[in-house]
Amino acid sequence: MAEKLTPNVLVVGTGPIGALFARDLHAQGKNVLMVDAGPQTAGRYGEHQKNSFLYQRNIDEFVNVIKGHLHPLSVSTRSDIPTTLDPSSYRYDTEEYAGFVLNNQNPYQREEDNLGAYAATYAVGGMATHWTCAMPEFDKALERTWVDENGNEIGYPLGDQDLNGGYAHSAEVLKRTTEAYRHSARHQLVKKVLNQDAGFQVSELPLAVQRRTDENEHGHREFVTWSAADTVLGGLADPAWKKGNGEAEFTLRAEWQATRIELEGGSDSAPAKVKRVHLRNLRDLGKTAEVEAGAYVIACGPVLTAQLLYASELDEKLNLPIGKYMTEQPMAFCQVVLRQEHLDGLERHLDEVTGDKDRPLAQQAKARVAAYRAAQRKVLKENQKNFRKAPADPIPFPKDEPEPNLYIPASTARPWHCQIHRDAFSYGAVPPNIDTRLIVDLRWFGLSRPRAANRVEFSERYRENGVLKFRNVDSFDMPQPTFHFQLTEEERHTAGMMMADMIKVASHLGGFMPGSEPQFLVPGLPLHVAGTTRMGSDPANDGRAHVTEERDHVVTPRSRVCGTSNLWLGGNGLHPFGNAGNPTHTSMAMAHVAVQDVLSVLNAGTQS
Repeated sequence: MAEKLTPNVLVVGTGPIGALFARDLHAQGKNVLMVDAGPQTAGRYGEHQKNSFLYQRNIDEFVNVIKGHLHPLSVSTRSDIPTTLDPSSYRYDTEEYAGFVLNNQNPYQREEDNLGAYAATYAVGGMATHWTCAMPEFDKALERTWVDENGNEIGYPLGDQDLNGGYAHSAEVLKRTTEAYRHSARHQLVKKVLNQDAGFQVSELPLAVQRRTDENEHGHREFVTWSAADTVLGGLADPAWKKGNGEAEFTLRAEWQATRIELEGGSDSAPAKVKRVHLRNLRDLGKTAEVEAGAYVIACGPVLTAQLLYASELDEKLNLPIGKYMTEQPMAFCQVVLRQEHLDGLERHLDEVTGDKDRPLAQQAKARVAAYRAAQRKVLKENQKNFRKAPADPIPFPKDEPEPNLYIPASTARPWHCQIHRDAFSYGAVPPNIDTRLIVDLRWFGLSRPRAANRVEFSERYRENGVLKFRNVDSFDMPQPTFHFQLTEEERHTAGMMMADMIKVASHLGGFMPGSEPQFLVPGLPLHVAGTTRMGSDPANDGRAHVTEERDHVVTPRSRVCGTSNLWLGGNGLHPFGNAGNPTHTSMAMAHVAVQDVLSVLNAGTQS
């Protein structure tokens, strides 16, 4: 028999978006249950794994951590057999079988349409356990405005007042800052070369991070704390948290999977209501639970959220375009090795830095560099006859000098977001025989606009003895996703301009790292899919369960699912126009606005 659970709020998904819902609703006295299909992997719920000492000392060690946490969602299978395969090896009849189907291998996925690198992270905290923590705001003229294919200019569903209030709250709970790296000599050198020498408009990349106050043996504040879901949850992120007097309940269950949302009621003039959500225990498949709450929040990523809605047949029951209007970013990448003259003239560069904020920090950095260079030359002089006895450091940056973190914001004049920094992704690791202080990463993120043809579809539903089933399932027994994604001719042209721009910026810094020359990355690798549960506004129809034509959006400006009274969504899937900048900050802002709507429903004691 299924366990019965009755919190005020069920939150499915434990990333920063779900954590914001949980934190703020719990703070208002609501009993909250959070569930995640993934395991708990850290001491605190959803902690960023890059906070480890090892990964802060050597960021490239973190690349394989990211790879291990990315679970591809649709793997194209090939029907051709390698010509070098042992003839006695197993093979199947390609006229009879579509292809392999294990571990998200998808014979229906065309390689040319795939977001082949798109993946999910199944863990408490989601992708925020390894995200880069970049938090730009969406540009109002570019990402919050859209002219559709018919030439109609469509305004953003959220007004400026709501969005700005959400941005402020997101910045507070994720500890957003632009100051954590400004003091760095590496940061100041790159900024000076690009701004003062080359004329680019480079500024500090807004990050969800705080520099730690403890000092290393050299008296430097070397390490930082990267923000993640645990930062948002605050005290609730401690698994040992206990309810205090007057506090509401909070429970987080890892490896509990939401499998179906059950609706009741609804009409041509009234919304439907979520009656319950069904869960299963992935540690003990014989255990299930039914959650009957006052409010339900689904925030488990743009594809997995859409998958759960589809598995619950909400696309048919509420006439929702689930999975359609999907956007993802074309992305260019390269790594440069800093030019010899920049390091030989490092103190001069730092001495020439201008700006009220930057110049004092650059002067301090210059003193550190000069002292370090002098110390290494002394070591070199003292050991000239046996330099291997006490090797001198050939790099003038002190070993604990932080990396640069800079960006050029997206705008209508340059419709791409540019990050100039050093960080770990699932690609671009620097070989161990290269000193990473010499390397600067350039990542240019483009923009695609929503079209119904760009979509993620899910495996066909059918019923067997009255039980809903799917023709093909993923690793978690949910309907297998299949991507259909193409850039328009205009978007491809803009991507070419973006690549040329990146190369121009790189040319002022140094030469290309062998193996990391300018290149476009596999579609889906930015992990910034959006639009699959897009936000929109149709006041006349959004509150009705039954509409005659398919809607062009899934949620209202308050993130409530159209045609329902007590179901909200969160995450990047809500972005309706596509994006050039990183989307998490805006997703957090949307969630802040949604929380007020959830409270209004709960406090009214009704789901009408």
